[in-house]
Amino acid sequence: MRPTRRRTRLLLLAPLAAAALAVPLGVHAATGADSASGDSAGSGTGAEPPEPEPAGSECRTSVERSRVVAYCHNPYPSVDLVRLHTECDRWWDVDADGEAIAVEPGRTVRLEDRCWKEVATAWVSHRPAP
Repeated sequence: MRPTRRRTRLLLLAPLAAAALAVPLGVHAATGADSASGDSAGSGTGAEPPEPEPAGSECRTSVERSRVVAYCHNPYPSVDLVRLHTECDRWWDVDADGEAIAVEPGRTVRLEDRCWKEVATAWVSHRPAP
């Protein structure tokens, strides 16, 4: 008789164990946990959020002896603030960070700077206009 009691207990506990495993799945679906992962509609389709609109100017920088010239063109509909940074090769020559210039949509600006002697590096930084 002993094996029958043990089998009966197992048969009675099996549905309880299955229900205990299924409850978290039901709670997950009912609370809409998928909508917190970035799906704004909450439909559970997993759609990606929209890509940000492209922005920023395209800049070409040239160095000739001790002079730096950069041309920046903004092909996008938002205003971009550009700034020329120049690092001079000599230790006694002062490095420079130029003034931020607003590049309107469809416009090109010229940025220039110089060192007393050679230029080590030059680059243009960007940030969106407020």
